[in-house]
Amino acid sequence: MYRSMKLLATLTAFTFTPLVAHVANAAVFQDASSLPSDKQYDIVVVGALSMVGGTAGSVIASRLTEDPKINVLLIEAGPDDEGAIDLQIPGNFPDGIEPKYHWNFTTTPQSGLNDRALPYDRGHVLGGSSSINGMVYTRGAADDYDRWANVTGDDGWKWNSLLPLIKRHERWSGAVGGRNISGQYDPSVHGYDGQTKVALPWSGPNAFDNLCLEEAKAGSEFPFNLDPNSGQPLGLTWVQSTFGGGERSSASRAYLHTSVRQRSTLDILVNTRVTRVLSVGNVGSKDFRTVEIGTTAGGALRNVTARVEVVLSAGSIGTPHILLLSGIGNKTELDAVGVPSTHELNDVGKNLSDHFALFAFGTSTAPDTPPVDHTAALLQWTQNRTGPLTESVTPHQLLWTRLPSNSEALQKYGDPSSGPNAPHIELALTWGPNFGGAASLLTPHSRGSVTLASSNPFTDPLIDTNYLTHPFDIEVLKEAIRTMKRFYSSPGFSSYIVTPIAPDPDAGEAEFEAYTRNSGVTALHAVGTASMSATGAKEGVVDPDLKVKGVKGLSIADASVIPYAPTGHTSAPVYILAERASDLIRSRY
Repeated sequence: MYRSMKLLATLTAFTFTPLVAHVANAAVFQDASSLPSDKQYDIVVVGALSMVGGTAGSVIASRLTEDPKINVLLIEAGPDDEGAIDLQIPGNFPDGIEPKYHWNFTTTPQSGLNDRALPYDRGHVLGGSSSINGMVYTRGAADDYDRWANVTGDDGWKWNSLLPLIKRHERWSGAVGGRNISGQYDPSVHGYDGQTKVALPWSGPNAFDNLCLEEAKAGSEFPFNLDPNSGQPLGLTWVQSTFGGGERSSASRAYLHTSVRQRSTLDILVNTRVTRVLSVGNVGSKDFRTVEIGTTAGGALRNVTARVEVVLSAGSIGTPHILLLSGIGNKTELDAVGVPSTHELNDVGKNLSDHFALFAFGTSTAPDTPPVDHTAALLQWTQNRTGPLTESVTPHQLLWTRLPSNSEALQKYGDPSSGPNAPHIELALTWGPNFGGAASLLTPHSRGSVTLASSNPFTDPLIDTNYLTHPFDIEVLKEAIRTMKRFYSSPGFSSYIVTPIAPDPDAGEAEFEAYTRNSGVTALHAVGTASMSATGAKEGVVDPDLKVKGVKGLSIADASVIPYAPTGHTSAPVYILAERASDLIRSRY
């Protein structure tokens, strides 16, 4: 993996010339003070304050301004990504991206992790975390979306209803470099004329890929699945990613490219925090169409009022933070930090659900992957957008599985998954002298929260992911490692194995649990902190049309409204949600 941005400097003369030609042509304001005070907007979209908020905000701003009658202001807390070469190179994930593009949040000490506090990074740049993430593109199971529909009473959230929007957002791009990928995806489930490029990697299949395929096609418990994005993800699948043409396809580069930035109806304000949403009109009004913005702590604040609507797309951390600072939340909790209550809505910041992962490895006699010559790889990427820097660190294949139907965990605690085609477990498999991989819990019972540390909008919120506080979750991780052991027990792998995978729950459950709580990591896939629910329901934060319950002029469109963790990586579901949100907002406009 490419590690040092110093390599870019050595190639400046012939690298940057063709890239800086991609220059913004519309109004991009660099701070709050530069925004014209006399300009009015129909819609104000609050973009990438955290998680994949920038994903949804970029989509909504772009889609709404397809209508020349709608004027939109998109506000981004971080800088513009225009000309940011380090963000464009997929192989720069995770360590080759400049620090200024990261939020660097940290969770509270986690009781389920022996009081460890985990880094909880977010993208601090236009495009949000889609500009810095691992780019894995997985929509999850059709059952996930059908559950959204069941929870909200709105059939528009069903998988089959959303499928045209899924295809509308995607631009399938084959494989980087144009290699033959027949038999590695299903052409019928993809879109070809959308904005977000989705592709298979430049390299492959390699020897390990072929071993995995042989096992899957031999009739084992791990069947081959032609395409994980068909709505039926179970099985061994090829990894699809949000890149194309050798470059990262972030929400910003996909939806806010030059022709979109040329629209006179779109303004973009970067380097600016939204500190609160405020009501307009008389005291006690519930019409929240004003945003308070500022650039730095202690600096001047100013207000911008939308004619029609404010759309919060600040993500699962940023959106509840803004709502709570605005007095929208649990009154008792707001009183405790000195924030006057403006609208009582108890579930704001609650119901946080996230994936949790554990690494497990053994040793083998399999050959190691040769190290990448980073200078040569960067030159190759510069010249023709191919080579190892066109890939992130993800494996070529993922294994999606469910707990056995007779699992004690299911019988004792119930099944939190959305349905029979939704996986409980994701295995990212690796091979070499250290073999094994990452086992991820996709259907946690544990729930966390986002709360205020203080009334100062420039103070980070308290992020309590509450990992592994429900016994079901640790039981699933045990089953995940057992599944990994079974996968590697086939003859194709077992003849290479020197030492078994560890930690191993079958070698000592107490030791396994201690290791997991001391070493497990976050997948950074938080959802649910402003959940959707049925119209008129007391629980939840937004109605099925994404309007905040009990107020006017304020809606939410980002990962925070997703009521349950999708059984896949989060960016694809947010793109899908944002496409429908755009249609909902445009229809009421």
